[in-house]
Amino acid sequence: MFREKIKELLAQKEGKRALINEKTNEMRQLLSNEDASDEDLTRAKSLRSEIDDAEKEVRSIEDDLKLYRKAAKGNPAPHKRSQNNEDENEEKRNFNAYLHQEHRDGTTGITSSDASVTIPESIIYNPENEIKTVTDLSQFVQIFNATTASGSYPILKKATAQMHTVEELAKNPDLQKPEFLEVVWKIATYRGAIPISQESIDDSAIDLTGLVARNAKEQSLNTKNAAISAILKGFTAKNIDGSNAIDDLKKIWNVNLDVAYNKMIIASQSFYNWLDTLKDKNGRYLLQDSISSPSGKAVSGINVAVVEDDLFGEKGEAHAFVGDPYRAVILANRKDLQVRWVDNDIYGQYLQAVLRLDVKKADENAGYFVTVPSSVSK
Repeated sequence: MFREKIKELLAQKEGKRALINEKTNEMRQLLSNEDASDEDLTRAKSLRSEIDDAEKEVRSIEDDLKLYRKAAKGNPAPHKRSQNNEDENEEKRNFNAYLHQEHRDGTTGITSSDASVTIPESIIYNPENEIKTVTDLSQFVQIFNATTASGSYPILKKATAQMHTVEELAKNPDLQKPEFLEVVWKIATYRGAIPISQESIDDSAIDLTGLVARNAKEQSLNTKNAAISAILKGFTAKNIDGSNAIDDLKKIWNVNLDVAYNKMIIASQSFYNWLDTLKDKNGRYLLQDSISSPSGKAVSGINVAVVEDDLFGEKGEAHAFVGDPYRAVILANRKDLQVRWVDNDIYGQYLQAVLRLDVKKADENAGYFVTVPSSVSK
């Protein structure tokens, strides 16, 4: 009984978290528009209130979860310590205790020699994480919580019609109906499993559960980035001319893109390096510091984010998406990263990770995929 109720509460919490993310993205888009109207600000305030209410509901669900978890364990009363840290530590202890129980014999999977970096030979117990920063592309696109396996998402097109003057008391003329672009999506399932041998579990001195779960989260980020970058690469291609490189780039965001778009540059490392070397006629670098930019840099007021070269092409190739990624791409999120330990025939455990989502192009005119030839970028 307790287990089913806990599962139900976790599902409710997941749904509320997805709703909060969706409303936060919408609020951020409204507030990031320099020409935000009074209606936009009113809507943003309403969203902030809805987000606050949803966060209160999440906290209430978390309180209920604590009660049911303690009831399931049979503990009469909670300890007097930080509840959030205690819950997190409790989950880790439960995972590790589960891992260290006896399992059936077998021979396949990752061996103890493969996991030797976590098995102590001296006083150094914790492995060092690889120093690697990955930009999360999903923070720039439009995300909505999908409640079905497929469907369509309406995108409101920009209004082009105008109102007309009329005589006093004359009948109101008809306004042009709003036009919508229907983006069809279908959820795909991404999943995999990481096997850990029981020998490495028994002999490891660190928190193996946290280590492997963190690795699964990194793979989840890589999966989303690959799906989003595939869409960004499909936008209209433009090449930068070597003789007028920065002028060509400025023309894209000044002329080719509608002024209403909230523009930014998502650059590969090589493209960013090219931008970082550009100077004006007085010898000053064009790339300037910006506290609002993901990379901390902006060029001509346009914020810049950086991704690995291989997301947009090959190593050493200079590519970038220039435009409004929020209008350009939608992400239908059916189930965010879900991980769980599952039994298998090996002598050990499998950590199973699952993502369910779809990524689609939304506004065809919201950006360009720009390439700087190697003769220019080097």
